[in-house]
Amino acid sequence: MYRTEDLSARTEELIRAGRLFFERGWVPATAGNFSARLDENHLVITASGRHKGELDADGFLVMGQGGEVLSPGRKPSAETGLHLQLYRHEPSIGSVLHTHSRGSTLLSRLSPGGVVLEGYEVLKALPGVETHETRLEVPVFPNDQDIPRLAARVEEYMREHPGLPGYLIEGHGLYTWGRTVADARRHIEAFEFLFECELEMRRLKR
Repeated sequence: MYRTEDLSARTEELIRAGRLFFERGWVPATAGNFSARLDENHLVITASGRHKGELDADGFLVMGQGGEVLSPGRKPSAETGLHLQLYRHEPSIGSVLHTHSRGSTLLSRLSPGGVVLEGYEVLKALPGVETHETRLEVPVFPNDQDIPRLAARVEEYMREHPGLPGYLIEGHGLYTWGRTVADARRHIEAFEFLFECELEMRRLKR
């Protein structure tokens, strides 16, 4: 069973991430969702409809990795299945973060086949990247209200492309993850910067 102190610590980390992301315009209104693993069988995740810049402990719930809600009276995000897919796919994942920034949303619509990032120094903030000469392909999945079907598509892609650090959903936003909340937050910051650079480069090349 998870420890109460771990729940408190992970919740506080996610609250801080929510404030940072809102201040940067990455989670407008009630958009986005965040989670963290508590132990091999449990996770804490944002409740549905909560403003991510104003989160407190009541804005979260505990779930079993099988999808069972363990916090009575609280409703999980409709996209919980995408978090669960990642935790089941890779036991080393300790946190999953999802943002709806302007940059990621626009770029996902401009790049339905996927976004290629290369030549950027900030790529080295992502796992497994050791040089700016890396060519990173970020897949863009079509938006789908059928979350189990979307999660199955992500799972299939990840099995074929091990080491994937994140993905986009078309017209929707970014999903990324890490061993800790701090790692996942760093990946969000790196991706959001890279997406803004890529959008500006495309604008300047017109």
